[in-house]
Amino acid sequence: MKKRSGSYPRVQVQGGGRGVVSQAGGVLLVETVRRTGLDTALSVALEPWRKPRAVHDPGKILLDLALTVALGGDCLADVAMLRAEPGVFGAVASDPTVSRLVDTLALAGPRALTAIRRARAEVRERAWTLAGDAAPNAGGEVVVDIDGVLVLAHSEKQDATATWKKTFGHHPLIAFVDHGREGSGEPVAGLLRPGNAGSNTASDHITIARKALPQLPKQHWRGRRTLIRTDSAGGTHNFLNWLTARGRWLSYSVGMVITDAIHQAVLLVPASAWTPAIEPDGNVRDGAWVAELAGDVLKGWPKGMRLIVRKERPHPGAQLRITDADGMRITCFATNTTSTPIAALELRHRQRARAEDRIRAARDTGLRNLPLHDTAQNRICLEIVQLAQDLLAWMPMLALTGETRRWEPKRLRLRLFSAAGQLVTTGRRRWLRLAHHWPWTQIITAAFERLQTLPNPG
Repeated sequence: MKKRSGSYPRVQVQGGGRGVVSQAGGVLLVETVRRTGLDTALSVALEPWRKPRAVHDPGKILLDLALTVALGGDCLADVAMLRAEPGVFGAVASDPTVSRLVDTLALAGPRALTAIRRARAEVRERAWTLAGDAAPNAGGEVVVDIDGVLVLAHSEKQDATATWKKTFGHHPLIAFVDHGREGSGEPVAGLLRPGNAGSNTASDHITIARKALPQLPKQHWRGRRTLIRTDSAGGTHNFLNWLTARGRWLSYSVGMVITDAIHQAVLLVPASAWTPAIEPDGNVRDGAWVAELAGDVLKGWPKGMRLIVRKERPHPGAQLRITDADGMRITCFATNTTSTPIAALELRHRQRARAEDRIRAARDTGLRNLPLHDTAQNRICLEIVQLAQDLLAWMPMLALTGETRRWEPKRLRLRLFSAAGQLVTTGRRRWLRLAHHWPWTQIITAAFERLQTLPNPG
């Protein structure tokens, strides 16, 4: 009888290895920080909170927390992962020092948040400039998606309440810049709200839009080159009036609730007025049609608003709603974009679904739960999460190509950041040698070379 040796090779384990680096692929994020100048910008922004004779720079501490979250950490103590690798991540503050800084910034309130956001905006413009044709504004337009996120809480945290989904936690609003089909997206604003905050609160949508616009290059603060997209939660009179106010003139594509007036107007649309919907490749979308509504349904809404409705055969097993008609699922959105076919406008609005991908990535990057008790502290944590997502968006935008640019945080961590390496010094230079057998070593080294070709911040 043949003796089985098991499915996995037997190895012996001991400590004492030298020069071995875990999370070696995180060097891509470190180099992204260096080339975009994020470290310098945060250091300058948080200089007012640096105590005399302090060993650790507040900007570096906050950036270390963002790197920790980007690499998969979900609490302040996980910064120990970086502290264990000083050869790659430098000197990292102790846990008490990290906690004290978060408390200090929380006490500073809006002043600290404004300083962090100003630094992010400055670096974002540089990152987009370095990206060239890969930047989200390369085509002349920037698309900002606004959506709500439910963040569960498992303890009595400040402002954690029952949510509309009968869970318990917070209900922040997040604004993301869409990178299109070739990339991912990046957060530009976050508004921490109690769990019972309404989905269609116009004042909150206005607030998050006010925070998002200064994060964009100045030419996108107003005008039709900036498109704001939301689901039906943003379809309110006050929000649309704010978007189209004199001197702002922003473009919008906003979902609308199917009211009885809209429902009756849809029933009156003649068959000849329906246009086949299209797919991103330009082909006809099977079983879907679009039409534009006019007349009384537009009364009281901003001048120039267009109301576009889509009917589509429901997916197998889907239940029809009372607002649906003739066995078709009915949806509706409003826009002020002219001189574009309604089928193309409907496709553009449907692509707002990419915001759901951004939310899933945010949950995988620290937003599954907010770790601290006080709301002021968790506002700082929300900024840290956004910094981490910025890095996870800028690094692929600047260093990766093709399909790898669309990799979400989980895949980036498993394939790139978790790679092991050996740190050696030779000829007065420090080298990080990655495992030759790792399937994605070539992707890492090529990405690092692309980052190194970028100019250093002036």
